[in-house]
Amino acid sequence: MSNSDKIAKLRELKEQAKLGGGEKRIAAQHSKGKLTARERIDLLLDPGSFEELDMLVMHRFQDFGLDKQRYFGDGVVTGHGRVNGRLVYVFSQDFTVLGGSLSEAYGAKICKIMDMAMKNGAPVIGLNDSGGARIQEGVVSLGAYADIFLRNTLASGVVPQISAVMGPCAGGAVYSPAITDFIFMVNHTSHMFVTGPNVVKTVTQEDVSFDDLGGAETHASKSGVSHFIAENEVQCLQDVKRLLSFIPQNNAEDPPDLATEDPVDRQDESLNTSVPDNPNKPYDIKEVIQRIVDDGDFFEVHEHYAGNICVGFAHLGGKSVGIVGNQPAVLAGVLDIDSSLKAARFVRFCDAFNIPIITFVDVPGFLPGTDQEWRGIIKHGAKLLYAYCEATVPKITVITRKAYGGAYDVMSSKHIRGDINFAWPSAEIAVMGPKGAVEIIFRKEIEAAKDKAAAVESLVNEYREKFANPYIAAERGYIDSVIEPAETRPRLIRALHMLENKVEHNPKKKHGNIPL
Repeated sequence: MSNSDKIAKLRELKEQAKLGGGEKRIAAQHSKGKLTARERIDLLLDPGSFEELDMLVMHRFQDFGLDKQRYFGDGVVTGHGRVNGRLVYVFSQDFTVLGGSLSEAYGAKICKIMDMAMKNGAPVIGLNDSGGARIQEGVVSLGAYADIFLRNTLASGVVPQISAVMGPCAGGAVYSPAITDFIFMVNHTSHMFVTGPNVVKTVTQEDVSFDDLGGAETHASKSGVSHFIAENEVQCLQDVKRLLSFIPQNNAEDPPDLATEDPVDRQDESLNTSVPDNPNKPYDIKEVIQRIVDDGDFFEVHEHYAGNICVGFAHLGGKSVGIVGNQPAVLAGVLDIDSSLKAARFVRFCDAFNIPIITFVDVPGFLPGTDQEWRGIIKHGAKLLYAYCEATVPKITVITRKAYGGAYDVMSSKHIRGDINFAWPSAEIAVMGPKGAVEIIFRKEIEAAKDKAAAVESLVNEYREKFANPYIAAERGYIDSVIEPAETRPRLIRALHMLENKVEHNPKKKHGNIPL
């Protein structure tokens, strides 16, 4: 065979590999509103940047008819490429090949690019669309999953790991995305569950649909498993690219700067009236954040889960920051189990990847009640406290209104190594709200009063005047500066510049024991 014949043969094999499970199965994939594994990669990566690896890999099993079902690539497309010029590693599961089921060879392909990502310090992006383990390979396929789980764990906090669930993800397969930093799902075509609706029906007698059990909306709003939800795959992949613009390549680098024409000294007078005069009236902390950050661009994470706290990424003076803010418009911004978990995970991601944390505080405390206590608000709330205490990145705090009780301590206070702590004049820093405080402190006086309601009102006003302000904390140095709301943006940017060379180390240890 001549060299030209050999080259022609190679080209033929490559074209065959690009077809995956064949034209009919590609058409079936499209009929479900889903893209193919390769189409997804083309949309995610910069044009012409994809370098595929292991294109001609095949499985090595003969039992249960597998000898007659051998496909190049074996159900997953792997390699590296660029997103906005920055290196990423990617694997894209191909549902047209044996339902995207994971085999020994398939797992080895994924492990290879994960190892490369660790050596070269670049993110790993997994595009998941698989029916689970390849049953015909038995324990070997289970072992391949475990090989991936181990690498997910070792890579955690070293390189960013992003999972986009573009189809089914069931059984043991769910635990790889679960270990990664962020999960994206697509409405109506993505599903994640440990056991499917049929098994649930058999075991618990519950009738539940795929969407209700493990669809994108379920995991975005109820379980909190998914951080982002998209209406279609194109939007999902665009959101993945947007996320990458805020985060570094690895834990030894700083996040990328983003040029902006938004003046660093811009003040916004509307912020001076953003907090209502009535301390019990809600307002939207997202509007406050958008008025402060560059170009009003706030990329929210976990938007549909635990709405009483909001987290996300933005830029300030071109610098990437992570933002945590209590949300007074939902449950008065109270901290509960879900919001504590949501914020703690986000804080730890930012700390792992050198992203400064800006915290906006308006919190009346932790949510009371038997449900919260019995489900462990103590240990779950402690996770948020632990995350802030542990974090060594620059931490800047702005108290906009209420900062009561232990929640004041938890929300990046000076006492847990907050670097710069600002307060607006509307800030109320106290052990508890005025009404609750006077009913405890002046219980006997109130009981003795002829007009109890008038006595309470008078005492509340007196307490509010003395304690519902930031000045006692400022006298102690717990607040570095009481600032006008309008000047928040330039003050934050100047603080970030001052802290850009911050170095802080935790005590030498193998790892801490976060209250899980």
